[in-house]
Amino acid sequence: MNQLTEQFNQQQQPSVLGQASSSREMEEVKGQIFMARQFPRNVFQSEQRILDACKRPSLAQTAIYRYPRGGAMVEGPSIRLAEVLAQNWGNIAFGVKELEQREGESVAMAYAWDLETNVRQEKVFTVKHSRKAKGKINKLDDPRDIYELVANNGARRLRSCILGIIPGDIIETAVEECNKTLTGNNKGPLKDRIANALTAFKNQYKVTQEMIETRFGYNADAFTEVDYVDLIKIFNSLKDGMSKVEDWFDKSAPKKNKQSDLAKSFESENKETTASEKEEAKPEKEVKPSAADTAMDFDKGELSFEQS
Repeated sequence: MNQLTEQFNQQQQPSVLGQASSSREMEEVKGQIFMARQFPRNVFQSEQRILDACKRPSLAQTAIYRYPRGGAMVEGPSIRLAEVLAQNWGNIAFGVKELEQREGESVAMAYAWDLETNVRQEKVFTVKHSRKAKGKINKLDDPRDIYELVANNGARRLRSCILGIIPGDIIETAVEECNKTLTGNNKGPLKDRIANALTAFKNQYKVTQEMIETRFGYNADAFTEVDYVDLIKIFNSLKDGMSKVEDWFDKSAPKKNKQSDLAKSFESENKETTASEKEEAKPEKEVKPSAADTAMDFDKGELSFEQS
């Protein structure tokens, strides 16, 4: 009787473990969907983050694939750009899973799932554990080679899944932005340009980030291209002597205890730059740069403070 009981328990144990694993995965999915509904994406901010990412030359160089076929040139967004689109679009679960590994082949699935709209794309595919080289088919036995082969085959399917759930106009805009970056017709990311503007105001006119944020009514992390243009106009007005700092900013603006991420990142960069400058050269007498010289430096840093 005891032997029969043990055999029954052994037979039931795999199914119990499978049910527990399935239940855990279901709860994780429910949690992801709940968080996506609680914090839905802001379409305009997501698009701005994508465009800022496409202004990085390192991404633009790998963002578009291109190859000849049938006498024509075929091109499109690469897996690197697709990953950036999914990361910045937000509330998207994506990846490649190996469902089963059999003798001589693996069964895998690439998927992309918009947790807000419940739009899902998935592709199940089989990968043979072999590679063709120099006209011969070599069988793969090394687990690392098999893993890399599955990952490479899954990347193309994953790209297709991601591009299938993100709006087409967003993808086209991202590709166009990458092309502008490659041709040198694009400015730097908005975050960097705003940070340069904050530094220029502080060095030239003792206008702090808190004073600027008080005038605009929100943190510098939320500034848009329109706010950046307004900063340029204010700076040009001050530089040309058409107005004074008091006309624009309240010098009694309270300092914030909590700094924004933008301020923290550029404070650390300024400290590193100051330390390196001190080590490179120690002049006998410190010479304070003029307003024109500093404005010229900021022009080189992708910040144009000239009147349009």
